[in-house]
Amino acid sequence: MPARSRTVSKRLAAPRSTQSARKAGRSSATAKKPAARKAAKPAAKTKQPVKAAARTKQPVKAAARTKQPVKAAVKAAGRAASKTVKTASTAVKKAAKAVKVKVVKKAAPKKKTAPLRSHDVGTTKAVARASDKWAKGELAAVTQRMPLRRKTFVTDSGIPIPDVVTLADRKDERQERIGLPGQFPFTRGVQPTMYRGRLWTMRQFAGFGTPEDTNKRFKYLISEGMTGLSTAFDMPALMGYDCDHSMSRGEVGKEGVSVSSLRDFEVLFDGIQLDKVTTSMTINASAIVALCMYIAVGEKQGVPMAKLAGTIQNDMLKEYIAQKEWIVGPRPAVRIVTDMIEFCTKHMPKWYPVSISGYHIREAGATAVQELAFTLADGIGYVEECVKRGLDVDAFAPQLSFFWDVHNDFFEEIAKFRAARRIWANVLRDRFGAKNPRSMQLKTHAQTAGVSLTAQQPYNNVVRTALQALAAVLGGTQSLHTNSLDETYALPTEESVTIALRTQQLIAHESGVDRVVDPLAGSYFIEYLTDEMEKRAMEYIRRIDEMGGIIRAVEEQYPQKEIGESAYRFQREVEQGDRLLVGVNAFKSDKDAPIELLHIDEKVAEAQEERLRQVKAERDQAAVDAALTKVEEAARGTDNLMPPVLEAVKAYATLGEICDVFRKVWGAYREGGAF
Repeated sequence: MPARSRTVSKRLAAPRSTQSARKAGRSSATAKKPAARKAAKPAAKTKQPVKAAARTKQPVKAAARTKQPVKAAVKAAGRAASKTVKTASTAVKKAAKAVKVKVVKKAAPKKKTAPLRSHDVGTTKAVARASDKWAKGELAAVTQRMPLRRKTFVTDSGIPIPDVVTLADRKDERQERIGLPGQFPFTRGVQPTMYRGRLWTMRQFAGFGTPEDTNKRFKYLISEGMTGLSTAFDMPALMGYDCDHSMSRGEVGKEGVSVSSLRDFEVLFDGIQLDKVTTSMTINASAIVALCMYIAVGEKQGVPMAKLAGTIQNDMLKEYIAQKEWIVGPRPAVRIVTDMIEFCTKHMPKWYPVSISGYHIREAGATAVQELAFTLADGIGYVEECVKRGLDVDAFAPQLSFFWDVHNDFFEEIAKFRAARRIWANVLRDRFGAKNPRSMQLKTHAQTAGVSLTAQQPYNNVVRTALQALAAVLGGTQSLHTNSLDETYALPTEESVTIALRTQQLIAHESGVDRVVDPLAGSYFIEYLTDEMEKRAMEYIRRIDEMGGIIRAVEEQYPQKEIGESAYRFQREVEQGDRLLVGVNAFKSDKDAPIELLHIDEKVAEAQEERLRQVKAERDQAAVDAALTKVEEAARGTDNLMPPVLEAVKAYATLGEICDVFRKVWGAYREGGAF
């Protein structure tokens, strides 16, 4: 029985004398009502009413104090007791009613709490009035005397920039959309501590010449404080050709390291314990071969694949959109990517099997909004393919990573990172039903914009890179590559790559930005840009969904056309002088200081071809042929391609031979023109 009901019961358990008095009171009140009223009046004049006397259970004493006969006192007490009973009865009914109401409240659905506004309504109205007064007063007076440099100001993506952004412009802001670091929707970062806990990984891109050359560069960068390896491969490897193929002439080792077989990988990572480093590999069309070679090297070192940590780019959709390095068509290529995601989910928990890349989309001429939209659309496409295969989104999504370009528009780039995290978190939760917070976290690598580097006045590139790197850090990247000043001419020299690495180290250890998590959160302008980028990117994504998804959109060349138009507009602005590039169309100099460049000797190709001949002479050709047959069978069927490719790699089948199987089964891809 509830406590309140027990109290009421005690009141009802009146003593016998009171019950007798109640009977007497009722009979006398019925027979002689006027007399009872007269008898009760003197009692009412006392300091302690009869009702109170009844509560004290001493009605006779109370009556004695009023100098009334006992009989009258008993009648009065009876009436008072009757009132007490009625009061108690009412209390019981109220208690019962309260209990019933309480039960109903428990059963009722919870009311939705109103979104928490970031700003007080009254204050925002006051600020709006003040802003309007300022615009009509001080601003108007100044611009009348001295007009603005431009009629309108916009970001590089065309987002309008107001004269000033105030609290009034953020009146509809909801706190849950900004949140806290490490909490959904991760606008402020994927980790609660961000760089207060651990700095971003400093990952300098390295790869040129022979595997021996790149191995030496790896070890140099590690000695200088680099915390993660990043491997660039040459064009033949990226297109699925061995170094001795006719298509490889003049390109061997020129823009990355030359690899054709497992023997090259063994030399590339010689003396580097793979369970002690994280490795990023920038390779796409032939990524499945490169990953299997890395696994095989790890096994030779005694490191099981489950302990290997790193990322392989492997984003084929962006190849058709922007970079144009492919072997087969979009659909079989995405099938290979999905095989790799499935395999790594089951066997390589520390490995990111795809780095969904906006970098190349931006380098091809896209705006920041287009980079954001098309990259996230690619990510959605991969998730859809994995879900179709029956994979649990919370099993594979935590192992998806992203890769962003960081361009010159400082604040827009910061907002891009924040908008990307928020969109991805909402899409994974609401569209795909993810429940694991790690599935909703957009983890990213970033690289400063190679396309922003200029051949004119190349030392200006150091400043550009520093500003871009700072934007990436303020945007919350997990790892970062900073470009070298000479990369517009060639692969970087040892001196220039050291300056690029020092740029990151200065930001990390001398600027103070590592001491605070997401310092620009709440800035009216940053939050405005974040919202605008999210809104505009989602418009692109909805359009792609209406077309049937990103694969269909790529086949119809929709992203390609959009990027082409943006690239044209940018170049026209430069040529017309509407966009100034220091050293290019403004502040030119006739005296450009010469800089030292890295040259790749043609002897690299000769050395690589000789190693490949030796591998083919020493290997078991029957084992190679059998392994390649298994690759073909898996490609024609539905079996996962990773196991047979891994077997072929261990038998020293070459990268070109394995990719030739893909060409045989699916055909070599050729892109049609788009205008």
